[in-house]
Amino acid sequence: MSISNITSIAGKYKKRKRIARGCGSGHGKTAGRGHKGQASRAGVALHSVGEGGQMPLFRRLPKRGFSNYNFAIRYQIVNVSQLDRFSDGSNVGVRELSEAGLIDSMKSKVKILGDGELTKKLKVFANKFSKTAEQKIVASGGAVNIV
Repeated sequence: MSISNITSIAGKYKKRKRIARGCGSGHGKTAGRGHKGQASRAGVALHSVGEGGQMPLFRRLPKRGFSNYNFAIRYQIVNVSQLDRFSDGSNVGVRELSEAGLIDSMKSKVKILGDGELTKKLKVFANKFSKTAEQKIVASGGAVNIV
């Protein structure tokens, strides 16, 4: 056995710090909490937003403008090339798109975009269509229906 074998095993596992287990442990008495004060008590939940009498950062920063994020209508996007997986002459709506895994859920609003080619005659039901998507669906003999 060489010294390299001994040292590699010796430093492998760090001992757990056992707090409040007597003065001999080095973490006895106050258990690392210091003397008195709120942080020394049980059940303390100090929030880091307080700045000790100074005006907090979130109150110093200006609140201006308007964000449309909460009110914006978000559409799930499906391209015309993705519609080619459906059988010829079928109706393609939100239910069929969600079952095929092209959109997240039945509650999603769908917009069809014109990327790719469509070779099948489909009757497509969606909330919105781009002009090129509409032209490609109609050109292949299908129909466009806005829900």
